[in-house]
Amino acid sequence: MQREEKSVQRHDHVGETKRSVMQRRLALIAPLALAAAVCPGMAQSGQQPPPVRLTLKQAVANSVQKSREVSLARLQYQSSREESSVARAQFLPSFFAGSGVAYTSGFPILAAGGAPALFNLTYNQDLFNLPARGDVHADEQKAEQRRLQVDAVRDGVIERTASAYLQLGKVRQQLDVVRSERESAQKILDYTRQRMEAGFELPIEVTRAQLRAAQVEERMAQLEDQEETTADQLRFLLGLEPDQALEVTAEDIPAAADQTINDLVATALRYNPEIKQADSVRMASEVRLRAERGGYWPTVSLIGQYNLLAKFNNYDQFFDKFQRNNFIAGIDVRIPVFVSHTGAAVAFAQTDLTASRLQAENKRAEISLDVRHKARQERETETAREVSRLELQLAQQNVEVLQSQFQQGHASVRDLESGRLDAEEKSIALLDAGFARQQAELDLLRTTGQLVQIFQ
Repeated sequence: MQREEKSVQRHDHVGETKRSVMQRRLALIAPLALAAAVCPGMAQSGQQPPPVRLTLKQAVANSVQKSREVSLARLQYQSSREESSVARAQFLPSFFAGSGVAYTSGFPILAAGGAPALFNLTYNQDLFNLPARGDVHADEQKAEQRRLQVDAVRDGVIERTASAYLQLGKVRQQLDVVRSERESAQKILDYTRQRMEAGFELPIEVTRAQLRAAQVEERMAQLEDQEETTADQLRFLLGLEPDQALEVTAEDIPAAADQTINDLVATALRYNPEIKQADSVRMASEVRLRAERGGYWPTVSLIGQYNLLAKFNNYDQFFDKFQRNNFIAGIDVRIPVFVSHTGAAVAFAQTDLTASRLQAENKRAEISLDVRHKARQERETETAREVSRLELQLAQQNVEVLQSQFQQGHASVRDLESGRLDAEEKSIALLDAGFARQQAELDLLRTTGQLVQIFQ
């Protein structure tokens, strides 16, 4: 009886355990089933958008169009143009209307001159004012400098976008090569382990093969991180969503260094934005000096005024004849006799002009040296790429020889896969050398001012 009771108790305990497990499973499944019934389209809403496919020129055009830096530079340029318009308005007609009532004691005048009027209309326009005219030209040069700054900012966006695009394509090609390296490294490791187990290899050879496989995995992790970082940078430049997929193509850019170094220097001296800005600053200083020297000359303005006087006044006590409507028109000429400000302003403008001329000369010399250096660098990267190409060709030919020897039984799997690993390493090196040449080319194109012409 006791045994039967114990067996019944164990049976009840097992039954309770099964029931509790089933209850827990139902508790987990029920919310999922309810969510699937209530939100049948939830899985569809989380689908990734289709990948964006862009050529290099399309990517550059989109980044320039959507760049906040370029938009801000254009707004600053527009602001400078409006500022020059404000200075130019001094030489355009200006009309002022007004009215006033005043109590006077004695002769009926106001502090500004003239009698109190019910209505007055004043006209003023500068005809000849060299300092003010110089301010207008100086503001126009400032606007020109802002326009050149827009070009410089645009070139920077173009260079960063092209560099990110080319780098992303290079990294993805390298990832494909490293995946092949992983297969070769694994085959070498398996082959070495089999030979060690058979007593034909020492454990150190297995460790060496494991190290080679681990190095391949490390490089793959580095390239995957580099791919994500570069893709994020390119998406930001293109104004895309953070998780938007991107597809790029392997492209190249034309070589500007096909020109001679002297031609490249001449092109840079003509089109480089920094040189143009330095020349604009120099021209603004020259205009400012001429304007300050114009302070010794008279100023001529066109003036006019109409006054409507009140009928009820005490003018008859001071004037023999009262006329309600009064008008004056003429030219106001002001001749400077002694103006201490003019001499100091001329001296300051002269010093500023000397400094701006020196800065422009230094900038031209700096850009000239920079172009020569970057042209030599570009040619060095081109020769380095040719060396990498020949090394890859040699490694591929070596793989063909090893393949033939392997089929004849004169080479092992390890020899063949090692040759393939070497060829894949040379392929990665060639991709790095090609990207280095493209980077040098982009830098040279930007310095010579030809970057926008390439991507038009």
